[in-house]
Amino acid sequence: MDNTRLILLISLAFVATLLWEAWQQDYARQAAPAPAAAQAEQPAPQTAESSDIPSPGEASPLPESLPEQAQASTRRLQVQTDVLRLSIDLEGGGISHLELPAYPVSVDRPDEPFVLMDDSDTLHYRHDGGLLSRQTAPNHHSVYRAQRESYRMAAGDEVLEVPLVWEGPDGLRVVKTYRFERGSYLIDVRYEVHNGSSHPWSGRYYAQLSHKAVERKAGLGSIQTFTGAAISSPEKRYEKLGFDDLEEAPLDREITDGWIAMLQHYFVSALLPPRQESDHYYSKKLPDAVYLIGLYGPTVEAPPGGEVTLRHRVYAGPKLQKVLGSIAPGLELTVDYGPLWFLSKPLFWVLDKIHGLVGNWGWAIVIVTLLLKLAFFQLSATSYRSMARMRRVQPRMQALKERYGDDKQAFNQALMKLYKEEKINPLGGCLPILVQIPVFLAFYWMLLETVELRQAPFILWIRDLSAMDPYYVLPILMGVSMYLQQKLNPAPLDPVQQKVMSLLPVVFTFFFAFFPSGLVLYWLVNNILSIAQQWVITRKYGVPNAPAD
Repeated sequence: MDNTRLILLISLAFVATLLWEAWQQDYARQAAPAPAAAQAEQPAPQTAESSDIPSPGEASPLPESLPEQAQASTRRLQVQTDVLRLSIDLEGGGISHLELPAYPVSVDRPDEPFVLMDDSDTLHYRHDGGLLSRQTAPNHHSVYRAQRESYRMAAGDEVLEVPLVWEGPDGLRVVKTYRFERGSYLIDVRYEVHNGSSHPWSGRYYAQLSHKAVERKAGLGSIQTFTGAAISSPEKRYEKLGFDDLEEAPLDREITDGWIAMLQHYFVSALLPPRQESDHYYSKKLPDAVYLIGLYGPTVEAPPGGEVTLRHRVYAGPKLQKVLGSIAPGLELTVDYGPLWFLSKPLFWVLDKIHGLVGNWGWAIVIVTLLLKLAFFQLSATSYRSMARMRRVQPRMQALKERYGDDKQAFNQALMKLYKEEKINPLGGCLPILVQIPVFLAFYWMLLETVELRQAPFILWIRDLSAMDPYYVLPILMGVSMYLQQKLNPAPLDPVQQKVMSLLPVVFTFFFAFFPSGLVLYWLVNNILSIAQQWVITRKYGVPNAPAD
């Protein structure tokens, strides 16, 4: 019995340690301050030199210097849709700042939108692109013209288009258009190349994301939400690439029907070429720990006096599973549930369905916990019956311990004989609980990674199920429930283990004080249901002379 309790204690302590480390790494550190609004109005720095794009085969290198007109241009267009607020540089035509108004920084700052992209020194996260050609073509340093300084999606409009115009020598004219749709984080980028010259023009588009490496605090373990790149191909739909990976082995791949993305907790930016298109994917480390990932498409040709259109899409927003799965194959995998994804995904599916009925994520967690408890009812009943029988024979076990003293071999033989007579499985109280630990860990990752639960309120003081309880009410109640549950279990015979087990509710209360309140709610409800089930079984099997079925 003492050994089985030790196994259970070690397992629970291990789980708590993993969760504690993950929570410390993901939530305990302060996020980098969002750049001030005034910074967004400053001139955008060039993302890199002309060498920041690998020269693709027949395409010539980018120009060593910018056109003369570029030196005077620092203007940015302000664009606003119902779900996006962004800045587009006329110098280069890239996205230098992007906010998500529907996702505030915190519940205490509801009017301050989360900044996904910004070209500040702290973050340096932006989207750029252009055309590659042996002939003249605009790259991400060239200067565009626009008819207006700001664009806003009007009420009732379903589409907003922002055209940028570049004109080169020999009659070449390029219109780069950003197309936004209402309610969508998906941006269509289109290049219309009008060849007014007397000779054919050939070239290809490229698109890239640059991101400064985020310094993370080192923990004792390795569980943490991922910040870095990801790439997809038909052979491997989701492959994570940390900044260290990009430095050690830069990307240089030809992929058909793929995509590439920058990931962080809750949010993703992805470059999405047309389906079934063969593209070349690349990466490079730039100065100041800035990492660049990108792709360029196949070569196209515009005949003299003709035109050609090149396009790709950019997703910049939250990791909404229903949305991502419909955009590109494997894009929903950026919602990374870790090694227990096969448990986390169905858990979220059930949670989402219940939320659709009750309209509150907290109550949905309560109901899912109840369903899980029903699913493990028989397994838990086996465990509680074993504990109840242990409690019933505990006086006899104590008598055996006193009789044999330090003779552990004789004591263990007598104890096993007692187990056999009373039909007690010494592992019966631990193994059913150990089986449920993967479900608990899967539930934790699901709560941690699901953006739908970010800043989701429950009741009263719980305003964000993804953040810790500000008043520690749920952790304290959880600790009390663990204490009551222990009182229904037989006490260990070993005095040291008795002291350790008595401290367990206090230790877990401390750990859970810093966990997401949604996870604490799950554990609390599970404990309450377990106490009710265990009390009934203990009453049935724990009294003297009760039948041992």
